[in-house]
Amino acid sequence: MVLRMMREIAEAYLGTTVKNAVVTVPAYFNDSQRKATKDAGGIAGLNVLRIINEPTAAAIAYGLDKIADSIDKSNVLIFDLGGGTADVSLLTIEKGVFQVKAVAGDTHLGGEDFDNQVVKHFVEIFKRQHKVDISGNSKALRRLRTACEKAKRILSSAIDTTIEVDSLYNGIDFFSTITRAKFAELNMDLFRKCIAIVEKCLTDANMDKSCVHVVVLSGGSSRIPKVQQLLQEFFDGKELCKSINPDEAVAYGAAVQAAILTGMKNEKLQDILLLDVTPLSLGVRVKGTEMDIVIPRNTAVPTEKVRNYTTGSDNETSILFCVYEGERARTCDNNLLGTFRLPGIPPAPRGVARMNVCFNIDINGILNVSAKEMTTGVMRNITITNDESRLSSEEIGRMVQDAETYKAEDDEHKKKVKAKDALENYTYNMRNTINDEKIGAKLSRKGKKKIKNAIEQVIEWLDGLQLMDSEEYADKLETLESICNPIMERIYR
Repeated sequence: MVLRMMREIAEAYLGTTVKNAVVTVPAYFNDSQRKATKDAGGIAGLNVLRIINEPTAAAIAYGLDKIADSIDKSNVLIFDLGGGTADVSLLTIEKGVFQVKAVAGDTHLGGEDFDNQVVKHFVEIFKRQHKVDISGNSKALRRLRTACEKAKRILSSAIDTTIEVDSLYNGIDFFSTITRAKFAELNMDLFRKCIAIVEKCLTDANMDKSCVHVVVLSGGSSRIPKVQQLLQEFFDGKELCKSINPDEAVAYGAAVQAAILTGMKNEKLQDILLLDVTPLSLGVRVKGTEMDIVIPRNTAVPTEKVRNYTTGSDNETSILFCVYEGERARTCDNNLLGTFRLPGIPPAPRGVARMNVCFNIDINGILNVSAKEMTTGVMRNITITNDESRLSSEEIGRMVQDAETYKAEDDEHKKKVKAKDALENYTYNMRNTINDEKIGAKLSRKGKKKIKNAIEQVIEWLDGLQLMDSEEYADKLETLESICNPIMERIYR
């Protein structure tokens, strides 16, 4: 839905059809989420040219302006804190080459979590003040959350603000205040998690924080003063780069990448090369529950790695390969991506048969796995796309069709709303017109009464209805006009 709406906005602005897209995702999106995002693009009628990480896109937006200024190598850390995810990427920019050294992140840490902490705080205050617990009332919580989110934004530029919700629960108005310091205290554990992600990224890249030349902020939640303070303290007082708009940086970088991929280069873009990495380790299950990593996390993509395996028991004629992603030693603690069976293995004692397993990650970070038995040449493969949470090409096709169906429904709904709006506008405008003293004085008593009765009947009809077919509104409008227009024309002759 979001991608389709974005496509429509782009088409309306450009005045032409838009078919291709570059889509950004949080750095720590796994294989399943990346594939689902690409599928969503297909369902929205878009050809997704590339999936790129959000912090990497922000780095392109930042680095584009700096390429002309310097030919030296610089290490840039992108701190991307959004509404629902926290991502950190460490890149090296040298002569137009953007090479990602490491990524780290949390797909469940962001502005929404900060809001939750503030909501809990005010639920307790309301409980103390009025002896009522509203934690189970979804409507009250939703209204309180909206006020808390607004307060969070205000506290990025003010030191205190008020929370004010009329009739929050059972007619009780709620009024309270919150300071920037209190907001920071409520969320300090989450803010420290953000800094821990920065530490992890540096550790994975084998880089000391003193080697980072620039720290760039991206994502709306990076505006929070306490987050900026903790980040600056971590980097020993280094000034944070705020030269790019944190809300626009990612989209800007994606647009640059799109221009490069479609050959729309100019002088600034001609030398840019982007080298990204995989965010999670990928491997297969061995010895019952062990995770054997084939591609370690933070490996540059695209990439291909081959690993040799053998049978675990005598006379095995087929092997089940289970593909996982994650950093834990046991597969049960990692995420299962898919399974496939390799048949046709010649019966032999354990350890004799040889299988080559190939892991291939494409430029979008999407995984293909194949296995080949070396003596017979039997081969099987799997594109990690089609398990429980994945969509087959048939399902995507069906959803594309559904999207078209829903578009027709949406268009029909808009048509109804437009017709209703036209009737309401005419009705209320006419009522205001006859109530005007100057115009009303020119109308005969009989004519004025006739119009008034017709208007009241239409208003009563509108008030008692759900949304009707557009033709019914059009008929009502035509009837009302046939009564009102002849009478009004007489006074304007």
